[in-house]
Amino acid sequence: MDKLLLFDFDGVVIDSLEVYEGTVRDCLMKIGQPLVKTREDFLALFEENFYEALVKKGVNLDLFMEASVDILARIDYSKIKPFPAVLPVLCQLRERHRMVVISSSDAREIAQITERFQINGVFEEVLGSDRGFSKKEKIHYCLDKYGVKKENTYYICDTTGDIKEAKEVGIKTVAVSWGWHEKGKLLAAGPDYLIERPEELLCL
Repeated sequence: MDKLLLFDFDGVVIDSLEVYEGTVRDCLMKIGQPLVKTREDFLALFEENFYEALVKKGVNLDLFMEASVDILARIDYSKIKPFPAVLPVLCQLRERHRMVVISSSDAREIAQITERFQINGVFEEVLGSDRGFSKKEKIHYCLDKYGVKKENTYYICDTTGDIKEAKEVGIKTVAVSWGWHEKGKLLAAGPDYLIERPEELLCL
């Protein structure tokens, strides 16, 4: 196994934009900070690290995470589905590379989804918000644990914030066009690769 593939989850593996947006909006409403009024408001939070963006807007993360417990428990998982073309590609990649999820979502929520769609054996581990809010720290953890060089480590993601964090660590970035941020915005962040079809991941 010659490469370490780090995957964002929402917007890359699963189509969860509507559900995730509603969850964040409800959490902010619950703590009296209705910052997300439009989809543009929501997506703007991912132009940098999501949690750092919330803090800059004056959100108390402890209150936000506390509010999320009840709201996450009410998620209708039937509204969340994988991108169909991604699943067979993941299975092929797993035969050749180590694969880990690095996400802003809670690992327990991700586990429910991977089990539901029978892809829970694809990833070696899932590093969610329960393992910290900084994706840079989680990337460093993976580099240390798996002993893979930075030039052989790729972060596959769909937002400019993810691209920025991965580039700051010094690993390669692969932006996908089927996720949350549109193609032009992704290109402006300077990813090493931008792909429009999941099968292109097989050429890394």
